Amino acid sequence: MDSRPTEQRHPQADGLHLRPAAQIGALFVQAQSDAIQSLSAAFPAIEAAAEVAAAALRRGGRLGYAGAGSSGLMALADALELAGTFGIPPDRTPILFAGGLSALSHMPGDVEDDTSAGAEDFRRSGLSNGDVLIVVSASGSTPYSLAVADAAKAVGVTVVGLANVAPSPLLQQADIAMHLATAAELVAGSTRLGAATAQKAALNLVSVLVGIALGHVHDGYMVNVQADNAKLVGRAARIVAGVARVDEDTARAALARSEGGVKRAILVAQGRTPHDAEQALRQSGGHLAPLLQKA
Repeated sequence: MDSRPTEQRHPQADGLHLRPAAQIGALFVQAQSDAIQSLSAAFPAIEAAAEVAAAALRRGGRLGYAGAGSSGLMALADALELAGTFGIPPDRTPILFAGGLSALSHMPGDVEDDTSAGAEDFRRSGLSNGDVLIVVSASGSTPYSLAVADAAKAVGVTVVGLANVAPSPLLQQADIAMHLATAAELVAGSTRLGAATAQKAALNLVSVLVGIALGHVHDGYMVNVQADNAKLVGRAARIVAGVARVDEDTARAALARSEGGVKRAILVAQGRTPHDAEQALRQSGGHLAPLLQKA
């Protein structure tokens, strides 16, 4: 029997198919909750990953994400949200996904074993010395993901390895090893369940810490949000109003004068010109806290 915890049978799996939905649901909720708890022991690695990622982005470098199968989807989901949530341009967050875009509609299993594709995908990503790459693999032994990590380390990219199994090759070769010690899945081997939940939660935390470090979060508001639809325009106005402590009409006017830039609009709503607001933000490294007028 495979000794990896991700492949073991759940201790309460016997007769699972015979139980009522309510009982299965209770087991499922508990398993998901237990998976989230794995973040606690991994927090030092999560914090270290966020620090190197923020440093790379701050100096104009890039933060890449890589993975295959369910783990790749978790990496993909976090990477795609960075632009809308924190205003980080997509070209700064390249994504390496086994099988490419065509694998998103139907994920063939064999692409996970393609080491040559991993090396080629890394080459095309343009990641280089000083950049950071988060590689996600539940087993920590996916050939595609290991090939990407190998190629990254060879050119001086800092590799953050995120895996649910230790020891594992990915964690052993990573510069920062993030072990999420999740237990056996309710459906044995289906790491899209608890393992993926823990992965997504860890990636959520990394990206939030990165956003805070870059000054893109203030008092819990996403102050670098890119308002490119009606919902987000309304949200941006509420953020400006909340942080600048003005009414929503004033906030919308400030956004208009600031070409939609939320940070600039907050300062404009407090009395600065758009030009002065931009200059002040450059001097503060994009952080609002030292620039805001006190109520």
